[in-house]
Amino acid sequence: MKPKYLLVGKIVNTHGIRGEVKVWPETDFPEQRFRTGSELLIVHPEEEDRTAAVTVAQAREQKNVYIVKLREFDSINEVEPYKGWLLKVSSDKKAGLARDEFYFHDIIGCRVVTEEGENVGTVADILRPGANDVWVVAREKGKPVYLPYIDDVVLSVDVPNKLVTIRVMEGLLE
Repeated sequence: MKPKYLLVGKIVNTHGIRGEVKVWPETDFPEQRFRTGSELLIVHPEEEDRTAAVTVAQAREQKNVYIVKLREFDSINEVEPYKGWLLKVSSDKKAGLARDEFYFHDIIGCRVVTEEGENVGTVADILRPGANDVWVVAREKGKPVYLPYIDDVVLSVDVPNKLVTIRVMEGLLE
């Protein structure tokens, strides 16, 4: 069976001439994923078989991106072809989560039902606009539902059974 990988970032550009790259983090644990010695896999965004194993030599946060130096590259010419590629980590290196915390890949695809058992739809995406996450629920008919991930709305999440139970607040399903 092919090993599973988790997305941790995207190489959005080069930085300087010494082979550093700008990485848009796609993880809640960037300090862990981009620390010195971390082993990552660079994956082509469309051809998942095109990969390269890399090791973080050093990294620093700069505004909303990370500037990462990879041991395998020493010049801008070596990293230039990897702009747009994804950074992934083996799923066996998942970080531990606190109670009521979930990985996006665990939530996306979950069926959403009301506390009365009425089917609402399926979680299709997760947005991070600010104060709390917003789960985008695709419906069979009509516009998607934007579900705020707050205690008053999300009553339970059953990851093994891929089921989310919600309390419908006024205007939520309109």
